[in-house]
Amino acid sequence: MPKAKWLKGFGSRVALLSRYVSPSLLAASLVLIITVFALFVPPYIGMADNGDYFRVLYSNGLYFNNPEYDSLYLGYFNKAFGIFQYYNENGATLTSSQSLLIRLSVWVNQWFDKQVFDIRVQGALLVLLYTVGVYLFVEALTWKVKPKYGYWVAVLAVFLFADTAYTAYFNSFFSESMVWIMLIYLFASGLLLYRKRYPDYMMMIVFFISGLLLTTSKQQNAPVGIIVAVIGIIFIFVRKQRIYRTFVASSLVLLMLTGIATYVLIPKEFVNINKYHAMTRGVLMQSEDPEETLKSFGIDKQYAILNGSIYYEPYTTVDVNSQILENNFYNHYGFASILAYYVSHPDQAGKMMDLAAKNAFTIRPSAMGNYEKSVGKPFGAQSMFFSGYSELKKALAPKTFGFIIIWILVVAGLYTPQFAAAVKAKHVRGMVRLPLILMLMLMGLSGILVSIIGAGDADLSKHEFLFTAAFDLVTFTAVADAICRNLWHDQPAEYESA
Repeated sequence: MPKAKWLKGFGSRVALLSRYVSPSLLAASLVLIITVFALFVPPYIGMADNGDYFRVLYSNGLYFNNPEYDSLYLGYFNKAFGIFQYYNENGATLTSSQSLLIRLSVWVNQWFDKQVFDIRVQGALLVLLYTVGVYLFVEALTWKVKPKYGYWVAVLAVFLFADTAYTAYFNSFFSESMVWIMLIYLFASGLLLYRKRYPDYMMMIVFFISGLLLTTSKQQNAPVGIIVAVIGIIFIFVRKQRIYRTFVASSLVLLMLTGIATYVLIPKEFVNINKYHAMTRGVLMQSEDPEETLKSFGIDKQYAILNGSIYYEPYTTVDVNSQILENNFYNHYGFASILAYYVSHPDQAGKMMDLAAKNAFTIRPSAMGNYEKSVGKPFGAQSMFFSGYSELKKALAPKTFGFIIIWILVVAGLYTPQFAAAVKAKHVRGMVRLPLILMLMLMGLSGILVSIIGAGDADLSKHEFLFTAAFDLVTFTAVADAICRNLWHDQPAEYESA
């Protein structure tokens, strides 16, 4: 068949498909099908407990009902948990928006079973929420784009969003599932407002709610509320109506206050755990003279013996919860003093940042299994079903902080000409896209910095989830805009201001 004739036939088929199935609907539908198959068809896929589940389990009316649960930690996924029937004396160990999801899931579960909670109920709710998020995100990138470009973006979206490294979190009590989905909604709603695809008020409500849930999903995400509030100032000027500006400004103030409150409300227990690791697995570990380093913090040099240790060790030289350690160790430093130390010791800071970069491109921790013990898989076995993107990323991404800096500069540089054109034309809506990109980049960097300064190298691959998620969304957006010819030609004149 002649090439011209083949291309003409292919173009007509694409045009016919576009009448019934948009790129965004195609991507969302395929992601839904693949995810349902991965999570809800035997062998079921989820995430093994690393010991953190207790933080959200008891306070939300659930308990461990498997007599063999101690043998499952890290290695095997467990889908069934008991539901308290009469009285629950356990208070909340932490404040998190994840509790809203768990309580809703338990309520739905009780329609079918009042005694045993099946975590797949929560997984099903998350999959529905996720499917809508994927649709909105792809719609934001392909709206008014030629179908022949839009469908390529849809195919790439399936490759990324259906990856089980991300979706396995849905069948778990880890807050990463909430972080990932709310990040998608936050970014998608901003892009849709930029393109004026849906009503501005609707998109700002989605932007605000997703930002609120994202900020409160983990204590580590406290800076997110502040970053979103500061970058979001540009949305105030998209429309001139006073009621709109008042609504947006009030929402941003509330987001900032939420970020501050999230940090202030971190329980004392978790503060000490993180402070312990920040010193023993961070500052001291990279110091050439640990005793001298402790002296700079006003800490007795004898505590250098804690160098490299972790909070959870069964046998330690000193009780990590003792008043002695509280008075002579914990009370002598904090986030600000450690940050100041790294600023004054750039060589150590550089080593820690490179150490962080080595773990910044891994979506799921390698130590956690995905299968139930009854399946017969080895302890800690992980599913490779539809995990091409995550495996490719882990293998090919350069593991240096220098690469992260280059990535930021390159992507920001790609969107700068369009931003400059919008500024020159005094077109506020046309200026929105670059700040949104920078917002996600800053959120990702905050995930790295908070992890390093706040907890050293302890559980880095999990603590840096916010960065790897932001990296994927920003990189995918740049690739999609390049495919759709929107990097340089998506001019602000195409979108009218209200």
